[in-house]
Amino acid sequence: MPITDLPENVVQGDQARLFPVLATTSKEGRTTAIVLSCLSLVREFGATLLGGVGQKLGTRAKVSTYTEVVFKSQTGKSGDRPDGLIVVKVGSREWKALVEAKVGNSDLDADQIERYRTLAKENGIDCVITISNQFATSPDAHPIEDVRKSRSKIPVYHWSWMHVLTTADLLLNTESVDDDDQTFLLHELHRFLSHESAGVKGFDKMPKAWTELNRLVSSGGVIPARSPEAKEVIYAWHQETRDLTLILSRMTETIVLEKLPRKHQSDPALRQKDELTDLKDNCRLSVSLSVPDAAANVDVTADLMRRTVEVGMSLRAPDDKKTTKARVNWLLRQIKTEDTTDLHVRLLWPGASEPTQHLVSDLSENVELCNEGKEHLVAHGFHVFHSKRLGGRFTQQSNFIADLEAIVPDFYGTVGSELKAWQRPAPRIKHSDDLQETGSAGEAAE
Repeated sequence: MPITDLPENVVQGDQARLFPVLATTSKEGRTTAIVLSCLSLVREFGATLLGGVGQKLGTRAKVSTYTEVVFKSQTGKSGDRPDGLIVVKVGSREWKALVEAKVGNSDLDADQIERYRTLAKENGIDCVITISNQFATSPDAHPIEDVRKSRSKIPVYHWSWMHVLTTADLLLNTESVDDDDQTFLLHELHRFLSHESAGVKGFDKMPKAWTELNRLVSSGGVIPARSPEAKEVIYAWHQETRDLTLILSRMTETIVLEKLPRKHQSDPALRQKDELTDLKDNCRLSVSLSVPDAAANVDVTADLMRRTVEVGMSLRAPDDKKTTKARVNWLLRQIKTEDTTDLHVRLLWPGASEPTQHLVSDLSENVELCNEGKEHLVAHGFHVFHSKRLGGRFTQQSNFIADLEAIVPDFYGTVGSELKAWQRPAPRIKHSDDLQETGSAGEAAE
């Protein structure tokens, strides 16, 4: 494109193209150019992605995207060349972001990102956005610890390629793009990103440290407080749980998120510290997933001691049912699946009374089992869960991920999506006959 069309302080670059003229070996440049082009051409797509980094696109906003940019400050110097530049103009106001992208198995480099932060500061750029197959719980929780700990005042946001693909998928499935031509473009982008040639992939393999940690636990060993293997496993778990939310988002056509405590949302380092403690003390990994309008969060636990994956949901028992048996029957009527293998109900009792647990199949045959040893108590809640023992597959880097990504959606699809949270019925207005009967009863009592 003519150089006059480039931003003022950019001396070299090109407008992001839908059909970039690049070598067939340049997967990274091709994929980045196509995505950035669609970000500027498909308004809803750009608004959703940029909204995640704090930029709301109104009707007056104009988005321009460029690739392989070189700034005036870099003239005569050998150095890094950012993969892209995003410029949002609203009247006289501009917001700009440098883009650094990796595809396939290539990971982002913290040192390179710091250099881009410096470049951004020199040229009045507001932030850096990285894109790779690494996952982040949110755009502002960067997957690289050194990037998060940097003292630079230039923020760095992150999109995984799967996040980009899922954004396109949700917009298409919910028919959220108004313009037919833009819908067509987004369909083509979705088709492109879904093909292996784009270099986009989900999290599919735990690190070697996963096998080593499992070997330590199975031999009766204790996970050291400062275990580098445990830290690596926690990082991988965060990658996988984010991928799980994207998988469920595409399957349910809604936005599924990790349900994190507020203290962990604002402090990823504290989250890592707390989860390392849980892994050390209890030999388990866990996450809670929030599905819009579901009866409860979907709780997922990987237990290294038992080599099991558990996925379940907790429900409050209905207060208008006066016995445990009636409350359990209320729950069983909601479980529609015929395959109840490894499906359990944990009954929660008041006070210090310990929970009790039964197979759904056993309760369906004899609901009286729910009262055993608790005849004088009434259960106040239930945890319905599927417990799958994986054995040797649990310790294997790829099979663990494959099984987890099959078990969680299967539970939600066959059990979780059918569950309904109990709600107290609205109060009814008493008819005049009811009031008269109440008054007569009072007079008779006198």
